[in-house]
Amino acid sequence: MNLPESLLIAGSFLLFLSIVTTRLSTRLGIPALILFLLVGMAAGHEKLGNIDFHNPMAAQLLGAITLSLILFTGGIETEYKHIQPILWNGILLATVGILITTFCVGIFTWGVTKLWGGSIQFTLLEGLLMGSIVASTDAAAVFSIIRSKNMNLKANLSPLLELESGSNDTMAWFLMLLFKTLIITQQAMSPMAALFTFVQEMVVGGLAGIIIGRLMLLLLKNLQLANRSLYPGLILAVVIFTYSGTHFLHGNAFLAVYLVGLILGNRDFPHKKSIIQFCEGVSWLMQIIMFIMLGLLVYPNKLLPIAGIGMLLSMFLMFIARPLSVFLSLCFSRTLNFNHKVFISWVGLRGAVPIVFATYPLLDNIDKAGIIYHIVFFIVLTSILFQGTTLSPLAKWLDLEEPIAEEHTPSIQLSQEVNSELIELIVPEHATAIGKKIVQLSLPENSLIVLIKRNGSFIIPRGDTIVTVLDLLMIMVEDREAIDVVKERLGIIH
Repeated sequence: MNLPESLLIAGSFLLFLSIVTTRLSTRLGIPALILFLLVGMAAGHEKLGNIDFHNPMAAQLLGAITLSLILFTGGIETEYKHIQPILWNGILLATVGILITTFCVGIFTWGVTKLWGGSIQFTLLEGLLMGSIVASTDAAAVFSIIRSKNMNLKANLSPLLELESGSNDTMAWFLMLLFKTLIITQQAMSPMAALFTFVQEMVVGGLAGIIIGRLMLLLLKNLQLANRSLYPGLILAVVIFTYSGTHFLHGNAFLAVYLVGLILGNRDFPHKKSIIQFCEGVSWLMQIIMFIMLGLLVYPNKLLPIAGIGMLLSMFLMFIARPLSVFLSLCFSRTLNFNHKVFISWVGLRGAVPIVFATYPLLDNIDKAGIIYHIVFFIVLTSILFQGTTLSPLAKWLDLEEPIAEEHTPSIQLSQEVNSELIELIVPEHATAIGKKIVQLSLPENSLIVLIKRNGSFIIPRGDTIVTVLDLLMIMVEDREAIDVVKERLGIIH
């Protein structure tokens, strides 16, 4: 059999196996991301798949594209009104929090390897490099776990966590490159030079994101392609161009991509819904492929020697460094109480971002790069396994989760010329609308209940139709703001 055919067979089988195992992850309560990594590890093991893959450059390139798509998708699904109340807290977590985590983990890594590292001895710079690599929370992990479990958190915690995970890569990226450069050149960099580099990356990345986002919005509103199926491809090209172009200009490419998504997500343009669905699907597909590839880079026999140090660093990160960074960053916040900060501390999920960052020392052949990669991989495994599986129980224990009406996107797709949106809401047990007539609900004028599904049958509602528990209401609204008003009148949110 030819090599290309063998690669296609192996690749398609691994992709199929990973997608099928998502069902297993739902039953066991294990995040699907960890299963993707394990599939990759098993495929690369000499006694199982025996796939010899050692190409950090390919993993890094694929990781950059995947992270760009994930950040773009997170941005396009984020509404300004949801992040405005928590914007300052999110910025503090994404900047000050990353700095605190980096230096805490870096100093701890340096100290613990000096005392108990044996043959593994990290210098302070190498420890700080390790700290910067694992400092940022992972957007893919946070988005997938919070949304897959349909968690409705109080105090705007969901948009805060998603904003932090979607934006803190900027600071972590800068610190990782800074410490990597210092190790390679063996030359100190003045604080002013480091500050100038950081500001340059932020400014260039921010400007690139805003300019490309606005130009793309103008293009989408005026460009009328003959085939609507080409629009997703256009978006994909823009995401890749934004990342590569900003990186070429020495700006922060991840920040630029996130801003482009944020600008597009808060404006209306043709085929927006289909584009968002395309981005979600491609993000998941790329995420699976990336995690498999990252798993192939790991040698299971090299995980055991670093398991002790890896576990110490993982526990320190979860129970000391992350909580310390959260409580110090948010110490002046008046909207978040102790329980909120405890939960935010525990949502410090590490995922694809640290593993992708760990490929940069590998490409530059930095001393201990292989050890760093396997320690980071170990930290990611334990983070997703312990933190990812306990988020929902912890939220309930801290009384931070409240039941919501389940909102669906109906199968009926309205034309772009129609200025309305059709949504579906399931009436939960606690809704105050139960037992009331529709005419008594005082729904806003820009909304209308057009159909009710009850016990498998469809009902055309009238003013005297009584709402019952678990009714599936199909509601036509003129804008997204009307949805919150409808939920309030139904007694679903307060």
